Amino acid sequence: MSTDTIFYGINALTNEKLEGEFINASKVQVDEAVQKAVIAFESYRKKDNQSIANFLDEIAEEILNLGDALLERCHLETALPLGRLQGERGRTMNQLKLFATVVREGSWVDARIDTAIPDRAPIPKSDIRHMLLPLGPVAVFGASNFPLAFSVAGGDTASALASGCPVVFKGHPAHPGTSEMVGNAIIKAAKKSGMPEGVFALLHGSSNEVGEALVKHPNIKAVGFTGSYRGGKALFDYANSRPEPIPVFAEMGSTNPVFILPQALKERGEEIASGMAGSITLGVGQFCTNPGLSFLQKSESIDTFYTNLANGIKGTPSGTMLTSNILKAFNNGVANTLAINNVEELASGLSGESANSAVPKVFKTSIENFTKNQSLSEENFGPSSVFVEASSKNEILEAARNLEGHLTATIHGTDEDFKEYKELFDILELKVGRIVINGYPTGVEVCHSMVHGGPYPATTAPNSTSVGTNAIKRFVRPVCFQDYPDAFLPDALKAENKLNIWRLVNGNLEK
Repeated sequence: MSTDTIFYGINALTNEKLEGEFINASKVQVDEAVQKAVIAFESYRKKDNQSIANFLDEIAEEILNLGDALLERCHLETALPLGRLQGERGRTMNQLKLFATVVREGSWVDARIDTAIPDRAPIPKSDIRHMLLPLGPVAVFGASNFPLAFSVAGGDTASALASGCPVVFKGHPAHPGTSEMVGNAIIKAAKKSGMPEGVFALLHGSSNEVGEALVKHPNIKAVGFTGSYRGGKALFDYANSRPEPIPVFAEMGSTNPVFILPQALKERGEEIASGMAGSITLGVGQFCTNPGLSFLQKSESIDTFYTNLANGIKGTPSGTMLTSNILKAFNNGVANTLAINNVEELASGLSGESANSAVPKVFKTSIENFTKNQSLSEENFGPSSVFVEASSKNEILEAARNLEGHLTATIHGTDEDFKEYKELFDILELKVGRIVINGYPTGVEVCHSMVHGGPYPATTAPNSTSVGTNAIKRFVRPVCFQDYPDAFLPDALKAENKLNIWRLVNGNLEK
């Protein structure tokens, strides 16, 4: 085997190679993994709720059993602090356990039963029953910025496995050692839980060819992705160029616009400035929910707000970005922003000493200049943000109407502001997946009601979420059973509700 098929993990602080060689998967290896997943699907999709839930719980336990070695390797590959990684490991485990509770309870399958009316005139009514069934093998791609919670055992994998779909995972080349450890933990959990061989596979790859081969494989039935717009759009295009197109659930980032309304700026400007500085630079700006764009109206309070914001940024030390390529892209974005006429740098953070240090930056410009320069509305992944000054309420509302799709939008306001800007709420409902009031978009709670998604280009599937228990519904499809013998029906639809799940029976929700 030639050495050009081998790659290494890289120390994010020094850009030096780490121990361990990783091999780019060949097309033959991709095919083998998918074919094993196809065979596994035949039995895995028929597993009872308890077995699948136990499998998910077992994955969480095996991740914990990896101990500090997992956190230490992850720290070397990402430069993320050990405390942050410990919290992320907990989130990863909690996601798995949350989906286990959803599967164990069972009502997520949306069982619907309309019983027959044979003597209905003029046409008898058939017995019709409906539920959600898994699609088949799912390709999942890991994110660079959450090497545990959005990676090998992250939310996409957890929700796909919970739905009854095997997973073929394409590891992110920025943390291959971390991926290998977690992938082995999943396979160990599968064996301990009695799951079929091939229910999970990890493929390594530092080239685009591995991902392309995986998405184009005819037996892959859906794709989960978290990452850049460029990467997500490429996978989306691959999937739609197939003879059998498949759904792609790609979360591709966002500038997460913030609207700071006049009275809130006057009454709480210092507090908001401090919160914004923290949200912009949190995680070195490497969250898909960092606020990269803000709108505010000119007033007597605006200069004081800028002063407080600048002080917060100036006191923020540089942080190490995940990879040298991410740093290069960030610095290019900063340079391109500064090259635009009538863009002013408000503040710059402290310089760093590591090889991949990123200096926080905030800028301001007029709404007229923002409107003329499309690039100011685009995400620059990292610790930077653009503040746009408007002269009137109408300019703020018009800017909101012209937004593309985003993951989040935030409104800072008082009760007086909210009454004055009521239209803003109505506009943003059409633009984002989550609206935050008097808070900050960074931080995504994993719970039943969370929506982490939004209209294109934030995602390729605006009717879905990649966080929260509703994420399970991405990897299923509705199937209707008409006039079936009771013995042949899935347990969720049988006359006797042995699973004790909620079912919609003749229009009434009941157990």
